[in-house]
Amino acid sequence: MIIVVKPGASDTQVHEIIDVLEKNELKAHVSEGAERLIIGVIGDKSRLAPGSLEVLSGVEKIVPIMESYKLASRQFRPEGTSFNVKDLTIGGKELVMMAGPCAVESEEQVEAVASKMVACGVKVLRGGAYKPRTSPYAFQGLEKEGLKILRRVADRYGLLVISEITSENDIEYASNYLDIIQIGARNAQNFRLLSAVGKSGIPVMLKRGIAETIDEWLGSAEYIMSEGNYHIMMCERGIRTFETATRSTLDISAVPVLKGKTHLPVIVDPSHAAGKAQYVQPLALAAIAAGADGLIIVSEPVQSHLCRQSLQHTAVVRLKIARDDCCLSGIHCHICSCISFNGCRAR
Repeated sequence: MIIVVKPGASDTQVHEIIDVLEKNELKAHVSEGAERLIIGVIGDKSRLAPGSLEVLSGVEKIVPIMESYKLASRQFRPEGTSFNVKDLTIGGKELVMMAGPCAVESEEQVEAVASKMVACGVKVLRGGAYKPRTSPYAFQGLEKEGLKILRRVADRYGLLVISEITSENDIEYASNYLDIIQIGARNAQNFRLLSAVGKSGIPVMLKRGIAETIDEWLGSAEYIMSEGNYHIMMCERGIRTFETATRSTLDISAVPVLKGKTHLPVIVDPSHAAGKAQYVQPLALAAIAAGADGLIIVSEPVQSHLCRQSLQHTAVVRLKIARDDCCLSGIHCHICSCISFNGCRAR
């Protein structure tokens, strides 16, 4: 349930509410919106005596939340969530662009991508240092050295860094290099990892599991939020269906559904969903039209080993910006001319 605090309630009145909850071994999660203060209550509500909250002077009303996810529910923060990662606002008025190689192979590779991306308004450099693969014999990433490469290149160009972490044991080390932790589809229900990331307080992009329902996905976000970390982005990256024309089926409907169910920002990854570059531009535009707060795009230099080997890079799309017709030669990128990076939120 959530407790809606009366407008103008004093700090003493708010603390009185929290004290009652804590005495009954319930957790209080305070959310301060533009107009109202809301307290999310987590735990066994049967511990509360009937009417023990309603009689408090600071309580305006109590609203039950029927969903299993309480803190991630739209009811907890009806106005929506936005937050800053350094100077970048996630969930604000501007479309957030993240781009970079699927896997970090070398500093030269990442440099080649970053030097082009920064000119086009990309704010976050993505790249896989730890790469969980279906096959144990496939390239698993450069791990710690990959994190160092991402940080060095990003610092040269004033970019933030996002990369996937696959184990709770790597969080402390990775926190020295990452601005945003990515939880990949394979770990979307790795609950120990989710809880550990929640305790870290580091901003998180939570990708949807390949067979997760939206409610299950929001349940995964709840694990992070229950540990006190509200800086979460939900990332739709495609789900497994019977269709084989694309790598996964991008669930565009998930964007408006999430906007109705949760207050958390929504990012879309058309690259991993499509698996073929020629489909990524229309999927990216569809995601923006559906209300996505940002896109995360795979971009590879021409000479990249992954560019030659991965289905994701079988077709070439040159990144062009409609704003200035800037064509970035030598870059395979899963987005092109119709998307402007200067804050456009084409709806």
